[in-house]
Amino acid sequence: MLSTALLILLAATPSGTESLRASLQERIAQVKGASVAVAYQHLGDSRDSLYLEADRSFHAASTMKVPVMLELFRQADAGKLSLEQPVTLANQFTSIVDGSSYSLNAGDDEDAALYERLGKPVPVRELVERMITRSSNLATNTVIALVDPKRVTKTLRTLGARQMTVLRGVEDGKAYEKGLNNTTTARDLATLLAAIERGQAASPASTKAMRSILLAQELNQEIPAGLPPGTPVAHKTGQISGVLHDAAIVYPSGRSPYVLVVLTSGIPDEKVARALIVDLSRRVYAHVTR
Repeated sequence: MLSTALLILLAATPSGTESLRASLQERIAQVKGASVAVAYQHLGDSRDSLYLEADRSFHAASTMKVPVMLELFRQADAGKLSLEQPVTLANQFTSIVDGSSYSLNAGDDEDAALYERLGKPVPVRELVERMITRSSNLATNTVIALVDPKRVTKTLRTLGARQMTVLRGVEDGKAYEKGLNNTTTARDLATLLAAIERGQAASPASTKAMRSILLAQELNQEIPAGLPPGTPVAHKTGQISGVLHDAAIVYPSGRSPYVLVVLTSGIPDEKVARALIVDLSRRVYAHVTR
């Protein structure tokens, strides 16, 4: 019988990774017409990683909220703002196309309750938490106005995310019509999450705080649903019509964490896309823990 140590070693060999690659490709092929990208990094063993279409660009949807959070904490580290400072909440934002104003629809927001506090001061810390844990669009646009999307993209490049770009807040309809969208790749999101987990994305206190926020995610139907109940997952989802993503740091019991990013587009049925991400998550976890 093979020892536990030998089984772990075999899982990290190229043959083990190639077996995982074949398994993921087999499952992806079951969804005709889908565009799917995967980035997997075992943070305890650099030899154990896998990338499928990882440099393909996708509409970022709400995964762009991760670099926005990251930039906010870096600016707090630099003393440019305080996480405790209050911001008066307003539902009025500026299109990057022509400077015209637009508002968000509470009915389209995962965090409709925040709209009840329009005209009232809300601490920046609460805004960034709701931006991630509830994917609040109102909080997101408010935070982006504070940090400046150009600075977000500059920080992305500094951290090694070569293609991911944040141009604007969410629901800027005029920008969307002109194709001016926030974009990402699976590799870039994996790079950001690995930097957060390793404490390299900002100060130690800030990276710890970001991990805590990601761990408190309330939308858990994708990558977490493919894991044993109770497995800690620090992650951020993203969803618009025909697009469903999840980007996660997974903490298997008794083992080093790993990063898994799954991006999907071209799948009209949300349930089909979700089932695909869940299955890919389950297969990666089996690979890591076998």
